[in-house]
Amino acid sequence: MPQPIEEHTGARIATARKRRRLTQRELANKSNVSYSTLTKVEQGYLPASPSVIGALARALSVPTTELTGQPYLEELQQDQLDGLINPVREALNVYDLGPDPDVAPRALDDLAEKADELCALVRETNIKQAAAELPPLICEATTVAHIDGTTRAWQTLASIYRTAYDVSTKLGFIDLSAIALDRLEWAAQRASDPVLGGMRQYLRALAYLRASDYRTGKRLVRLGMSTLEQAEPGRERDVLTGQLHLGAAVLAGRDKDGDTANEHLAEAGRIADRTGPAERVHWLSFGPTNVGVHRVSVLAELDEYGEAVETAKDMTMPDGWPPSRLAHHYAEVARAQMWTGRTDAAFKNLLEARKLAPQQTRYHPTVRETYAGLESARRRMPEDFLNYGSWLSA
Repeated sequence: MPQPIEEHTGARIATARKRRRLTQRELANKSNVSYSTLTKVEQGYLPASPSVIGALARALSVPTTELTGQPYLEELQQDQLDGLINPVREALNVYDLGPDPDVAPRALDDLAEKADELCALVRETNIKQAAAELPPLICEATTVAHIDGTTRAWQTLASIYRTAYDVSTKLGFIDLSAIALDRLEWAAQRASDPVLGGMRQYLRALAYLRASDYRTGKRLVRLGMSTLEQAEPGRERDVLTGQLHLGAAVLAGRDKDGDTANEHLAEAGRIADRTGPAERVHWLSFGPTNVGVHRVSVLAELDEYGEAVETAKDMTMPDGWPPSRLAHHYAEVARAQMWTGRTDAAFKNLLEARKLAPQQTRYHPTVRETYAGLESARRRMPEDFLNYGSWLSA
């Protein structure tokens, strides 16, 4: 059965295709997506993988979010998250106005501690609380950075801008996440911190991954590596370098370049052996576990779903691993299981992702496409499966 909801990804693809006055055959040829896949996706019989969405978006000259439907405004309104976005946007817009005379900021030590707490909130997937606390913190830290002018003050502001990027990305506001990244670079330059500069290029590369511009993403990874060469040798630089290799591996995987992806995974693994678990270093969750999680993700990007499922089976997740990363991993595994016909196991992992990180999971396009695939594959669906669909798009 095709998806019963009218506005699924396939329907949005069909709308964009017709607006460009392309036939299905013409779009298939232009995007290098098979005609059979395109027709099934448009009809709702087949979920669209990230690489298919990216190829079609490039061929149609539209952002990927137009095809995925992000941001999911009705759901954001139901969760009362939509009203938290504009204050963040306004706070990001006053970055260069100097100290605000109407702001009485906390001491720098208190602001730095609070910035770290917000990073932790995002990793715990308490996105709503982080979004609510962001605007006044941005304004306070902006004022302190302009008055104090020290490296630490600018580093603290950069950390808060990074949280603004995380929140806006997870909620699907890609334009706002780009602004937050620009502000991060602005603060990193004033801090003269090459590690922050390297992290910014890593986050930019991920943004281009989501936009399916793999060539630019790879260039940004190389730029990030070059920037990190200016940093002092040590664990912090190693962690950022390893994370850049992981980002490069996923970029290569989605671009169907398995050899390059495996080279980056191998190098990240060598670095992780040296650093050990380093989840709290810039809150990147780097370490041996994250290398394993990215290996599963790369296999899925290469459409090697069976191997991705088997690799995930062999992994042991450590206690206390960040819920945001763990939920993302479960969503990736569920996608691979769905494509290999393991529908019950796939739905079980979607439930685990929801349990660990409900706010993140509800707004994750991969979760929605995986659920749509399960919905198409199952003839008889249990009540909890139907309830999950209602929760995703009530």
